[in-house]
Amino acid sequence: MKKTILIRDILLISNPLGQIMQGIGVVTMIPLIIALIYGEPHLIVFLVLGLLSIGIGSILRRIPFDGNRVKLKHGMMVASLAWLWAALIGGLCLIYTTNIDFINAYFESMSAWSGTGISIYTDVEILPKSVLFLRSIEQWVGGLGVVIMVIGILIRPGTAAARLYKSEAREEKIKPSITGTVKTIWWIYLSYTLAGILLYLMAGMPLFDSICNAFTSICTGGMSIKNNSIGAYGSNIIYIITMILMILGGTSFLVHYKAIKGRIMDVFKDIQFQAMIFIISIFSILLIFISKFTPMDSIFFVISALSTTGANIQPISTVINWPDFTKVLIIGAMVVGMSAGSTSGAVKLIRVVTLIKGMYWEVKRLLSPQGSVITRRISTKQVGDVEIREAGSYLFIYFFFIFISWLVLVIYGYGGLDSLFEVISLQGNGGLSMGIVSPTMPDLAQIFLIFNMWIGRIEIIPALVLFKGLWDILKR
Repeated sequence: MKKTILIRDILLISNPLGQIMQGIGVVTMIPLIIALIYGEPHLIVFLVLGLLSIGIGSILRRIPFDGNRVKLKHGMMVASLAWLWAALIGGLCLIYTTNIDFINAYFESMSAWSGTGISIYTDVEILPKSVLFLRSIEQWVGGLGVVIMVIGILIRPGTAAARLYKSEAREEKIKPSITGTVKTIWWIYLSYTLAGILLYLMAGMPLFDSICNAFTSICTGGMSIKNNSIGAYGSNIIYIITMILMILGGTSFLVHYKAIKGRIMDVFKDIQFQAMIFIISIFSILLIFISKFTPMDSIFFVISALSTTGANIQPISTVINWPDFTKVLIIGAMVVGMSAGSTSGAVKLIRVVTLIKGMYWEVKRLLSPQGSVITRRISTKQVGDVEIREAGSYLFIYFFFIFISWLVLVIYGYGGLDSLFEVISLQGNGGLSMGIVSPTMPDLAQIFLIFNMWIGRIEIIPALVLFKGLWDILKR
């Protein structure tokens, strides 16, 4: 019976995983266009690896599949494996186009797909344009999620689509159906991306740079095509455009939909939007008055950290030499992140708000007369004990994995605060760095950091479900 269930589970994840692998293959071949435009010799790499992913995916799609039998655990296993496969295909592209080793290539690819944005390349400006574009489009697609991409294009409406949608830690429904919701999200996302490209062009940025930077800003990825990130352009207008795109990327798509429908006041009533504005304001003021940042630097870095974009307007040498207070403040922003239902990483504002409110309600209950009824709402939504426990449990697991990788870096001799900064940035898919990540760092440390990026992007639980499934297989 157990063996039958195991085979059934494998059959249920094979078909949707195959569809996602096909989508990843298509994304991998898009840089072919850039290679042709710039006359680069890497056409065969993108073509072969793209076709490899499509071919294996096509084989898996031939396996009989009943979407109505798909459960949330299957969706989570698909999501976990999909991100690992995406990073593998992208990593192989980097191996054969830039001649780096497998660990470095896999790290760079996972950083791109997960929207982390920290690069192992010491000089990105010498990379082929097709590789720069590959990294950018991986971030752009990964910003919404490789599973979400496929739901909107390949998967039919139904139970399977719903389970896969939830597997990437998404709950919001803009339309009655999941596929309708995903397609609406895609249209909003695409519209903002095109607007970002146009704004960058109007600010004087070259076309190729405008496309790549719009991709990596709206998706809150931040992996730059310049060594000095956005700071390379030395333009306040470009900095402001980037901040706008980062905020848009870090705001829930449900809020965007309400704004597009003309319900502007609903935007300002959203608890996550309110919390985001509050944190940006307070943290920026603290950086101005305590760390002596300029207003532009303070606001930009707070938005970059809070949105988990990791875009930078100062040389990394300046960032490394920040005082401890500044590093701790930025760490706090990178832990929190922006809205659930956005492209942002980290813990998410709604979980933080839920925990803070939960503590307040508990204190209020203890101080109230026995039998008093405490109303527990966030915005208009009723909040129960389950939601508060889930937020607390997630935060504990989140910091547990941060602690493990932090210890690993410290064992290898990296500084305590800088190591904590790096791990929190990677697991939150943030992208700001203390310079620890490099092509020469120990392989084991790099593997732990790859793991942090992966679980941070899929929000940990799907990875634990996958590990439990693999453990059950080994026990049998």
